[in-house]
Amino acid sequence: MASFLDPLIAFVSAHAWLAYLTLFLAALLEAVPVVGSLVPGSTSILALSALVPGGELKLWAVLTAATAGALVGDGSAFWIGHRSQRDILNVWPLRNYPGVVAQSEAFFHSRGALAVFFARFVPPIRAFVPITAGALGMPPLRFYSVNIPAILVWALAHVLPGVLAISALHEYFGLPHHHGTKHLWVLVVLGGALVIAVAIWIVRRRRGGGVIEPAKPVR
Repeated sequence: MASFLDPLIAFVSAHAWLAYLTLFLAALLEAVPVVGSLVPGSTSILALSALVPGGELKLWAVLTAATAGALVGDGSAFWIGHRSQRDILNVWPLRNYPGVVAQSEAFFHSRGALAVFFARFVPPIRAFVPITAGALGMPPLRFYSVNIPAILVWALAHVLPGVLAISALHEYFGLPHHHGTKHLWVLVVLGGALVIAVAIWIVRRRRGGGVIEPAKPVR
């Protein structure tokens, strides 16, 4: 294992920009229908985030790259669906996956706007719900008001576990510990607060509105 990790760490240290680009593309491609089901984006993000405690990568840059990639991926898929409407669901390559398309559409109809939030954590429909939301006429403001918080929580959930696990190993074995992760608990608290805030928002919406209706097409 060490014989594999040492060259990887050395390469990333010398080409950090390539690691950040990989993070960006991994998050972006996860939002592309069909492709998102094949690309190990989550695994790549978790693996690269483990290089933060040693100082090879910066925590804020890893979070930024992952968040930006997911925003571009989800946003692009949504706008493609928004412009093409339902026709996009019946063209290649989506027409080759009728089961997943139907599952995504049913999930969207049953959960409404919250489907956009929950789908970010549920492969493979994660790659299909944004384009489905656009195709079914969900208003852009409504989409982004749910999608952006979902991506922020998703990025924290994918990056922090790897950083925390490797930080703990560094502490246990007395390995060099990058100063940027010493106050990681602050980010953990902020991430926890964000998760709680989103959970409260979801509960209030469900109590206040009863059954959430599907998004109405834009006239």
